[in-house]
Amino acid sequence: MTPRPHSWPLILRFFVVFPVLLLHLSCTKDDAPPPDSNPEGEIPLPFDPKDVMPVFSIHTAGATIEDEPKVDAEFTIRQSDRTLYEGRMGIEIRGASSQFFEKKSYGFETRDSSNEDLDVALMGFPEEEDWILHGPYSDKSLVRNLMIYDLAREMGWYSSRSELVELDINGDYKGIYVFMEKLKRDGDRIDIDKLDLGEISGEDLTGGYILKIDKLSGSNLGNTYNSENSFESQIPPSDATMGQTIKYLYEYPKAEDITSEQKQYISDYVLQFENALASDGFADPQTGYANFINVDSFIDFFILNELSNNVDGYRLSTYLNKDRSGKLNMGPIWDFNLAFGNADYCSGGASDVWAYKFNERCPEDFWQVPFWWERLLQDPVFTLRLKERWGTLRGSTLSNAAITDKIDGYIARMGQTGAIKKNFDTWQVLGVYVWPNKFVGAEYAEEADYLKNWTNDRLNWLDTAINAL
Repeated sequence: MTPRPHSWPLILRFFVVFPVLLLHLSCTKDDAPPPDSNPEGEIPLPFDPKDVMPVFSIHTAGATIEDEPKVDAEFTIRQSDRTLYEGRMGIEIRGASSQFFEKKSYGFETRDSSNEDLDVALMGFPEEEDWILHGPYSDKSLVRNLMIYDLAREMGWYSSRSELVELDINGDYKGIYVFMEKLKRDGDRIDIDKLDLGEISGEDLTGGYILKIDKLSGSNLGNTYNSENSFESQIPPSDATMGQTIKYLYEYPKAEDITSEQKQYISDYVLQFENALASDGFADPQTGYANFINVDSFIDFFILNELSNNVDGYRLSTYLNKDRSGKLNMGPIWDFNLAFGNADYCSGGASDVWAYKFNERCPEDFWQVPFWWERLLQDPVFTLRLKERWGTLRGSTLSNAAITDKIDGYIARMGQTGAIKKNFDTWQVLGVYVWPNKFVGAEYAEEADYLKNWTNDRLNWLDTAINAL
């Protein structure tokens, strides 16, 4: 994203802006964005991304931040000598396995003076009340999540808008964080129709829905997968040896809100898709799997998970959504901190294996990959579209040079005021194994080079592997 101009001469603004305006007026409603453009458009920023990173300062009046409930706090966002925002929040620790790390991640709600939820346009992002401060810890490059979200948006899909920031809490410096949107259903995020309790029949019943394949969390009803919070696939995952099944958690409407009619509809829809995909006529364009899914979303979701060899890919932190009268979409993507060669189990650090074949390597893991991906790749039409999309992206968003430049840009941003050094002075993990590191660099430069070299190796391997499908 580029900052708005502040000091152009008036005549220069006229000659730049007027032709753009004429071009805009000449476009018709049938004009579509290119496949790897951002459908949301750019959001004007109240700060300059090329300037020093914004600093979040949080004050809890002595209260300890825990994993539920949220504690009241005040916070300020500053960049250089400017205050970007000042207000109240409720904040808590967030995450599953990441909660065991010393450097915590946080979820917070923006609030008004009465401590009621307040929608705010923080950092130029569209208004919301729920936000995340992700603290990279085992990811010593600090940018794996930031990079994959940026790539997804450049490919034309919504992913959490994110920015690098620094954080201090009660005067205690906490290091480099990624300020992020929480995944929510609304017109600026997961843009699907609102589904009300009374919408239980006809077209109203068809959407929107958000499902998730993931571990249970505090927002689920009960401590186990059950009919209140999820439904189960009827087709077992390939290569699983322990009787594992795939569970689909209700994300929107939430498990405590979704009606029995809505549960029945969305579970039936997913199971019909799976049955069509498993059938002998699965590749039939009229009656097969393509009748139920947005194939483009599945292809790009596959590419992003394979690009990164995401060891959690397809089986954890995996979102699906369905709009009213629409087909099933994959995404948005989420949680890639163990990707890009940052896991030492189940070949998570390898640059020359298929991520979707996780079950072959770890058939006893509780969370398995659904059978979908292996089956989809048996359809020549799907593989042809995948190859074409890969070729297009390799000439633009996913070229080796584009990704290396992107990583170098993040590093320059973090390093310009010594934030990288401050982060690792605070969290002394360089040269130290932090679960589940595949590589341990003695210096930050080694971690950055590992990420760039691993990604280049992965891109080159995928060129051959995808074309051989």
